[in-house]
Amino acid sequence: MKVIVKVIFCVYIISNLLIVFGTNVYAIEPAGRVYDGIDVSGYQGVIDFKRVKDSGIDFVYIKASEGQNFVDRYFRRNYEQARANGLNIGFYHYVDARSTEEAVREAEHFANTIAGTIPTCKLAMDFESFGNLSVAEINNISRVFLEKVKELTNKEVIIYSNTSSARTIFSQELANEYPLWVAQYYVNNPSDNGKWQTWEGFQYTDRGEVPGINGYVDRDKFTSEILLDSQEEIPSNNENVNNDNVNDDTVNSGNYIRYTIQRGDTLSSIATRYNTTVDELARLNNIQNPNRIYTGETLLIPTKNNSISSGSDDKNNTIYIVRKGDTLTSIAKRYNTTVSNIVRNNNIVNPNLIYPGQRLIIAKSTANISTKYINYTVKRGDSLWKIANKFNTTVNELAYINGIRNVNIIYINQKIRVPVNIGIVEHDCGHCIYTVVRGDTLWSIARRFGKTVNEIAELNRIRNINYLYVGQKLRI
Repeated sequence: MKVIVKVIFCVYIISNLLIVFGTNVYAIEPAGRVYDGIDVSGYQGVIDFKRVKDSGIDFVYIKASEGQNFVDRYFRRNYEQARANGLNIGFYHYVDARSTEEAVREAEHFANTIAGTIPTCKLAMDFESFGNLSVAEINNISRVFLEKVKELTNKEVIIYSNTSSARTIFSQELANEYPLWVAQYYVNNPSDNGKWQTWEGFQYTDRGEVPGINGYVDRDKFTSEILLDSQEEIPSNNENVNNDNVNDDTVNSGNYIRYTIQRGDTLSSIATRYNTTVDELARLNNIQNPNRIYTGETLLIPTKNNSISSGSDDKNNTIYIVRKGDTLTSIAKRYNTTVSNIVRNNNIVNPNLIYPGQRLIIAKSTANISTKYINYTVKRGDSLWKIANKFNTTVNELAYINGIRNVNIIYINQKIRVPVNIGIVEHDCGHCIYTVVRGDTLWSIARRFGKTVNEIAELNRIRNINYLYVGQKLRI
């Protein structure tokens, strides 16, 4: 009897080991070419995305939001740094909804959080905490959330799920319509779940280690199929605001925005940033004690007076406070200036990234500013986004200047008229001379002209690549 028990026990152990460590003969396959990736949130703290990229990571999914109000505190920084270092980017939202009505509000919150960004990957729903919901309720909430996100963002969406939930919770109807980002650890390939035939994302551990990240991070494989067909800015959508002091018509006019309180914020610092008062914020948000606000909560903030006179002695400048939905192109048109001028005056590193509440110096007088244009010939592998980054402008401005209707279609040898900063003239030896302006770095100049920092430093005999001065002449 003891021998039989031991044999049965050994068989049980071996069976479980095969499940955990086996070769997954019955497994679903990747939907396309496979790349290395990670997914991150505020738990990873400050990330050095340059080191992440240099380590071989190509894709990153960034937590943007959770529930109806919460915004991940590192969302904006993670997005800006990942994009600046050339990673493919997706966003995910952690769903807390317990009804389809809450699912709609969470979708609106997610869409508003990521408005103005340009993801390259499908948007993801992370719904894994179900509480007492029935399977039918889970699928209804999922369907409503996914449909609403797709409607508000004009982007394709994907479901994140572990293999167990994919098999037992999510419906075949959802599997037929939305691709899968599956989580299953300690296996080479995710197991068959009976519904999805392929995966576009595969999270295979939550104990990954990547240079540039302190501590553990989720490691993933992502396929080429998870990439979006077009890379366009997510449109701005006004959130529904139920506030006794502000009616829906006023909110929809764009005179108010939602702000998520960050660690270290005070009502006074927020009021200063948005050109309003502590009393006004307290009144609009029913705050009883202005000295007590909490990280993760949202505030209704007025932006009606977003254009104010400069507080400096220079009377030729205006301070403009960015509102949700603004782009540098739209602001430049409004003030009869150019994106290049605004970029230069405000030391903007990436002209595609501005955020609500940001203060911009707008020079009313441009008599001493010389914005020139060059004709750029499109090369193989170029996109309008790459050209805009190279010349420190935006896709929208290039499209506007050149009458381009579809920003995703340009042709080899096509001539693109591009605005460039002051001080660029052709030199006799075949180089051009660039005059350094405020905010320039050798890295930003090199990127603009498609060169390397070392090439420019060597050509100009620069010993300290971290030191430039305004007015300095550089051969390019």
